[in-house]
Parts: sequence; structure tokens; C-alpha cells
Amino acid sequence: MTPTPEQLRQWDRRIVWHAFTQMVEYEPFIIERAKGCTLVDVDGREYLDGVSSLWCNVHGHRHPKLDAAIRRQLDKVAHVTSLGASNPTTIELARRLVDLAPAGLEHVFFSDDGATAVEVAIKMALQYWRQRAEPRPEKTGYVALGGAYHGDTLGSVSVGGVPRFHAMFEPLLFDVFRLPAPDSYRLPEGVTAENLAAHCLGQLERLLEEHHERIAAMVVEPLVQCAAGMIMHPAGYLRGVRELTARYDVLLIADEVAVGMGRTGRMFACEHEGVTPDLLCLAKGLTGGYLPLAATLTTDAIWGAFLGDFAENKTFYHGHTYGGNPLGAAVALATLDVFDEEQTLVNLGPKIARLGEHLARIGRLPHVGDVRQRGLIGAAELVRDRRTKAPYAWDERRGMRVCEHARGEGVWLRPLGDVIVLMPPLAVTLDELDRIALAAERGIVAAT
Repeated sequence: MTPTPEQLRQWDRRIVWHAFTQMVEYEPFIIERAKGCTLVDVDGREYLDGVSSLWCNVHGHRHPKLDAAIRRQLDKVAHVTSLGASNPTTIELARRLVDLAPAGLEHVFFSDDGATAVEVAIKMALQYWRQRAEPRPEKTGYVALGGAYHGDTLGSVSVGGVPRFHAMFEPLLFDVFRLPAPDSYRLPEGVTAENLAAHCLGQLERLLEEHHERIAAMVVEPLVQCAAGMIMHPAGYLRGVRELTARYDVLLIADEVAVGMGRTGRMFACEHEGVTPDLLCLAKGLTGGYLPLAATLTTDAIWGAFLGDFAENKTFYHGHTYGGNPLGAAVALATLDVFDEEQTLVNLGPKIARLGEHLARIGRLPHVGDVRQRGLIGAAELVRDRRTKAPYAWDERRGMRVCEHARGEGVWLRPLGDVIVLMPPLAVTLDELDRIALAAERGIVAAT
């Protein structure tokens, strides 16, 4: 017998343990089906997906080409291990990613999700320094930014910098060299927007000058630190980071899990500043938001350090049961095809402009301290006092109240504290974008 909506809600409250959710307060929100940018719950109510199902949906839900790709692959094989075996679909995806990625990234290691893609990069970096032709085993440290979020495995949490998420696990984590985030809104004292990049790069250079011999890699989210509250980095910062890490012989890990796959207006955020990292991490939108699949791309130099006779023990001893799963690879290939066939990036221009118009208007509201945008990533930060930038007390949950109002208007949003995030699928129409932004705006007025 099919469970009733009320039975599902009861089971959801009592049995399912939801991520980043206080279960005492949880009110079930159960999505039964979706089409395009519209979600439908078990009671038949419709909601526009204003956050791309946590920033991963690209071409909309139930896209016919993506659905068909999975069905075709099911007629071949659903699972092939990547431990000593392969399959044509995954091999073809690796080839496509290498062709698309910044020049110099020639090899692909597949895993499951964003955290594992970063975990792979962290471990690869350490092992590279120990196994290259001129080993540097003392290089075991990592540089990361304040407010960084790179996932929830222990390695990715160690380089993460969100105390509310990570403080509980501190006894399990390794130390990192932590630098302040180059936050274009909350500027350091005496620093202007014009010299923020130079100021932050100066901090990095001083750190590298003193400690580079012990540092294996720097981990950075290019252009936008998403979970930190959509912190936007100043122009030139990423390029400067690449130049400094190269100068001081430190690897650069670019975590493009959230900002890759077209989110910033280009396929990869690194393209905006002509940067090739040593390791590039992808997930979320890689499969259009359909299935778990992640990739860590790297260079010939790093790949070469893992090659040798079996007795040399240079193998990368890391792997996941579903790494490179052919179903995920099939829908990822279809996702890339749709980018080409529907000219997704070309057609983003009017949507990016329309989002900017909405944000400019929202930015004039009394308790909106800042609005920020990069491509089809938009955010509005609520503050108690615009002049001082003083925040609301976190337990007032202003951001959540905004999203509750929007949900009442049929728009699904999820805040980052008091930062309201507007991050719909790239397939969103202008009309849908208008409805999402207007619901957010009315929610801000109601909640502040």
C-alpha cells in the first residue's frame, strides 16, 4: 500500500536524520516530483527551485536528454568498479573533461561528491611531494581561507573554516595555515575595495615566504566562497594566488564544486582569470544535479609522481565503490551535450543581467547591507544596521524567516544564516527568475 502524505511526514520526522537540520524543529518538506525549475510536494503544491536543489541542478529537473542518457546506460551496465577496471562511458567523460578544462589538466580521478573530490586532492598533494623525483617529505601543510567550506570528510573539514560546522570535530582535524577571506563587503580596517586584492595577496606572500618549505598546497574556492555567505573575491585575487603559489613551489587546489559547471557565467570559474590550478575539483553540477559523481583533475607532473614498479609502492591507495559510476558518467556526458546544444552559457547573459537588476533594487531595502553577484549566483546580506554592518543576532533567524515567506509564495529558498541566496538552475526563465527574486524581496520586507 502506498504511504499517505501524513505517514510520510511522520516517518520523515522520526526516522530520517536530515543533514544540517535540527530535528526537534524540523517540519517535513517532501518533494515528490519535479519538472524544469518547478518542484511538486506530496500534497501537489508547486514551488520554484530557487537554489538548484543545493546548487547542483543545471538544466532543470526531468530534462529529456538527461533522463534518456540514464535509461540508455541502464541497458548496458549500471556499475563498474574503478579499481582495476573501467567502462566506455566513464572513459569518454574523462576525455571530455580534459578537453574542456584549463590547459594542462590532463588526468581525471573520479569519486562521489564534492567533499571526496577535495579529499582526493589533499591526499594527492601530500603523496606527490613524497614521491616526485626530488622528494620534499617536509611539505605536509595546507593553506586555506577563513570561512572556507570544502566538504564534511575529515580532510576537507580540516581545510574548511566555518567554526559552527567544524568546532565539534577539532580533536580529529589537522592544523592549517589560515588566512582571512578576501571579503569584498567586510573590509579589513584601513583597506579599500580597490586595494583589497593587493592587501590579501601581501598576507599570502608573507606566509609563503616564511613557511613555503612546509606547505604542500593551498586550497581555494575560485571567485566565490559559497557556504561562507557567498563571499565574493576581488578581481585579480585568484590570478595573484596562482602566481604566488607557483613562485613558492606550492600546489594550488581549486575547489570548483559549487562555482564550476557554468555557475559564474563560464564553464569553470578559473577561466575568468586565466588560471590553471594543479588540481581542480568538480561535483554538484557535473551530472546536472542528477547523480553523485565527482572528479579531481590534475597535471602530468602530479600523475607522473605516482608511476613506478609495483615494488616501489607509488600507487594512490584511495578509491570509492561508486567512483566513476557509469550511470553518473552517462548523465554527465549528457549534461555537457546540453551545454553545447542549448548554448547554455551564451544564453545566460540576459538572465545574469536580470538577476543584477533585481539585486540592485533589493539592495536599497533598509536592512540589506550588501548585495553581490557572480554570474547566476546572487546574494543579499541582511544586517541590523547598514551603516555599521552590524548583523542580527544569529538566533533571530532572519534569513530563515525570509525563506519561509518565500515558500508561502511558492518559491523554495535556503539561506546561509542571514544571507539570502538566489541560485536557480541555469535553465531558469526570465519570468521564473522574476518570481524568485520578488518572493525573496517581499520576504525580506516581511522579516526585517
